[in-house]
Amino acid sequence: MKDHGMEDKLKGMGNKMKGEAKETWGNMTNDERTRAEGKADQLKGKFQESVGKAKDKLSD
Repeated sequence: MKDHGMEDKLKGMGNKMKGEAKETWGNMTNDERTRAEGKADQLKGKFQESVGKAKDKLSD
């Protein structure tokens, strides 16, 4: 089912956007913890997108 790959990619994009917002907020408020959480969310999002792409390739 090709839907599974798309679901992971969408979740990944959401986590990347959330991470970018957190990182920006952390930069604006000079909050290192929020900045680090944002970077971690972005990495999680990139990983999820990679998983989604791999699932798509396997289902072809």
